Amino acid sequence: MKERYNIMNSLTNETKRTIIYILVAFTFSVLMRMIWVYQFSDYETFKYAGQFMINTNDGYYYAEGARDILSGISQENDMSPITSAVSQLTAFFATVLPFSFESVIFYMPAFLSALIVVPIILIARSLKNLEMGLIAALLASIAWSYYNRTMIGYYDTDMLNIVLPMFLLWSIIWAINTNEDKYLLITALDILVYRWWYPQSYSLEFSFFALILVYALFFEKKNLYNYKLLAIMMLAMINMDGFIRFPLVLLAFYIFKQERFQKHVYPILAISIVLFFASGGFEPIWAQLKGYVFKDAINIGEEGLKLHFFSVMQTIREAGQIPFETFANRISGHSVTFVLSLVGFIYLTYRHKVMLLALPMLGLGFLASVGGLRFTIYAVPILAFGIAFLITELTRYVTDKKSIKYFSLIALTLAVLYPNIKHIESYRVPTVFNADEVQVLTDLSHIAQREDYAISWWDFGYSIRYYADVKTLVDGGKHSGSVNFPVSFMLTNPQDVSAKLARLDVEFTEKAFQIQKNNQELNESKRRVLFSNIEEMTKEYGFSDTNDFLLSLQTDIHMPKKTRDVYFFLPYRMLEIYPTVTLFSNLNLMNGKKNQTPFFFVSRNFKELKESIEFGSGISLNKREQSLNIGKQKVGIHRIVTTSYDQNMQFKKSVQFLDANAPLTLIYMSSYNTFLIVDEKSYNSLYIQLMVLEAYDATLFEKVIATPYVKVYKLKL
Repeated sequence: MKERYNIMNSLTNETKRTIIYILVAFTFSVLMRMIWVYQFSDYETFKYAGQFMINTNDGYYYAEGARDILSGISQENDMSPITSAVSQLTAFFATVLPFSFESVIFYMPAFLSALIVVPIILIARSLKNLEMGLIAALLASIAWSYYNRTMIGYYDTDMLNIVLPMFLLWSIIWAINTNEDKYLLITALDILVYRWWYPQSYSLEFSFFALILVYALFFEKKNLYNYKLLAIMMLAMINMDGFIRFPLVLLAFYIFKQERFQKHVYPILAISIVLFFASGGFEPIWAQLKGYVFKDAINIGEEGLKLHFFSVMQTIREAGQIPFETFANRISGHSVTFVLSLVGFIYLTYRHKVMLLALPMLGLGFLASVGGLRFTIYAVPILAFGIAFLITELTRYVTDKKSIKYFSLIALTLAVLYPNIKHIESYRVPTVFNADEVQVLTDLSHIAQREDYAISWWDFGYSIRYYADVKTLVDGGKHSGSVNFPVSFMLTNPQDVSAKLARLDVEFTEKAFQIQKNNQELNESKRRVLFSNIEEMTKEYGFSDTNDFLLSLQTDIHMPKKTRDVYFFLPYRMLEIYPTVTLFSNLNLMNGKKNQTPFFFVSRNFKELKESIEFGSGISLNKREQSLNIGKQKVGIHRIVTTSYDQNMQFKKSVQFLDANAPLTLIYMSSYNTFLIVDEKSYNSLYIQLMVLEAYDATLFEKVIATPYVKVYKLKL
């Protein structure tokens, strides 16, 4: 105790305040994230085996990798991310901490994301305004978009994706301000850790480099330290393995500390820039720009048949454009706060030019206006500085009385925090799966082998791999238009052609793994060019037009030898995204033209009246005439189907045929209180027939697991 007292007594008053502010802000950030736990503490459907489940699909990808690291089991081609930073750090925490694996992945986001308060307050300290740092840390740690992507259970790279660049910004600011050699190494190490954690960090790192280069050339052209900083940053950024970049950084740091080697700074900078571009360092930056800014609805192959595939970016909400109010709310919690934050940041940069170094993060955050809401998270801590600076400046000019000053600081801080706290209270995000769905996957893990495949839409891919421990064709990382096409086709077409394509896609996927392995062992001249599975199938079956190949699936074509079992995982929740699923296969692959959109309508908030049932969106059922009104159009009903579960949870179904020439079918899923209105194409699709109606072809499929939440069928082909 005496030793601890002596240490605290030796600290400066500023250092003590810095530590206290960091602890206060960190605790506040964590406690705000515990609100979700309090709200759902008794909600057993969000728990499995007594543990809360995570609430982001991608989290199961890293959880699979951590699980396999801990078990020491990971077979070839299972796509388990055992080399990813998130999985490795998770495995480390699970080993050293006295908590279950599920608890570690569930609570990690709350504690790691709260670390953002540290660089924010340290940056504020460099500006001699710790109160600004505390206010900015409180706001940034719980602002809408930052909270949404780092909340409890949101186990993903986002829990450090803003923390690490903020530490990088801190080290750059201190390097520019102090010109101390230690910040050269700290900045380079920041980049190395950031790249290890998030390989897509190229763009932001390069933006920081470019801004410092401009600063050096226009404001401190003769300051050799700035060129040392640029050189060591670029060496840390080159597109090579970290085990190569780390020694290069250490070597450069050693050289820069030696007075006799100062003349070598400019050549080292030149060499580092050449290495960056020679190693393909700019290519990932351009790839990200094409993916999020220059988005195309249809992707066209550059070789082979030049097939046209639907771009997945057109269906991802977080990559779509957003209105201003949403944009402002996600960054600052309220439009007024956002505007004031922007004004405050401009004023802050006027008073402290070094804060211009934050422009790369602000610019990336503003990219959300064209690139999608996921980018708003980058602007959160930067504009938090803006509003915090305004508050501290306002109270400084208004009064000299400490009591009034502190009261004003607290009142204004609470005012900007309030809308964000209200958002946290109302943002009740569910877990990815409920307990019943996870039980189905766990049961499947006892039935299927690790080399077997489970087919479902990519949203569920990582969860399937984690709980069922099987392979998938698509997942959150493998979901380009070319790989989505076959799965979309299987789910939205009749059972016979879907079954054939399922067997083909699985076997061609395994075949592709072997070709890739062989290519690695051959020299470039002997390597085989590998196209999409659907193109490989087209060519192998002797067609030059993929449309002709797809038509051939309706015939008795020769099927490849079965090497593993295939299961269809069909959750009820897929109803919500079925129209999106259809987009990927509802087009002509040869010319990119979209086919007629199938009619598919889901209604849960319907209103039953005396003579009609109002489904919403201008659609209703005329009970007396047994016809549908769609807008002003009257449409006949082909059949009315009613499904239900009895007291023993046995599936029941009744079908009433009305008009064989009518285009639409009305399905009432009574146990779900859900109406479906579908055309014949949707009605005959594998998903509707197997999941909704349990009308499976016993020659093609075997029902393995059937619950109201999920149905699993085994392919017999």
